Amino acid sequence: MKSICVIPARYSSTRLPGKPLKDIFGRPMICRVWERASKAQSVAEVIVATDDERILHAVEKNFGKAMMTRADHKTGTDRLAEVAEKFTDAEVIVNVQGDEPLIEPNLIDELVALFVSDKNLQMATVATELTEAEEMKNPNNVKVVLDKNNNALYFSRSLIPYPRNAGKSKIFKHIGIYAYRRNFLLDYAKMEPTPLEKSESLEQLRALENGFKIRVIKSACKFIGVDTEEDLKLVNEIYRREETL
Repeated sequence: MKSICVIPARYSSTRLPGKPLKDIFGRPMICRVWERASKAQSVAEVIVATDDERILHAVEKNFGKAMMTRADHKTGTDRLAEVAEKFTDAEVIVNVQGDEPLIEPNLIDELVALFVSDKNLQMATVATELTEAEEMKNPNNVKVVLDKNNNALYFSRSLIPYPRNAGKSKIFKHIGIYAYRRNFLLDYAKMEPTPLEKSESLEQLRALENGFKIRVIKSACKFIGVDTEEDLKLVNEIYRREETL
């Protein structure tokens, strides 16, 4: 079963303009993401999908693989689907965000393994437990509740489940790393946006509202997505420590 990893990357960013090209310990962030993802054992190729030639050239200069995609895509999923259309021999497409320079390669392998063991699985993602009250309240941290089989019941920017009885339920943060069966991804990208998706501004709700299951891996990994200059400084310090060990 062939699997590929695609990293959508746009130059524009409201909070951090030019984010994919921000320096992380001597290399552009998008190249750091590509390097980490390329260490996964389960994917045949790792491709950066971009609509900006500056990103394309930066990746190629650092010996990575990148592909130009259309500039009119409204979502990363649309960009992902454009790449998936070209890889007709790939069965599983893994989507890693371009602002996750600390992505764990083993997590990519875990996602792909789900599709090997469950032939009916169409979509999967990742969550990690939240333990700090401020993190739970933060609407930028998307929360997910699961059923007994680790399928997502709902995603929300609000605190779910509501802790009316303290300590009864764990709170999980959704991590925006996805894997799809290729044919499902192509169909999913063509589905119309749904009411809950538009209300929460969470694209993954489109799958749930259309009756599809999303399997969720629980991970102990702590992720730092880069959205601000403070995030960038923290990730640079982590890389600096790792390189000097």
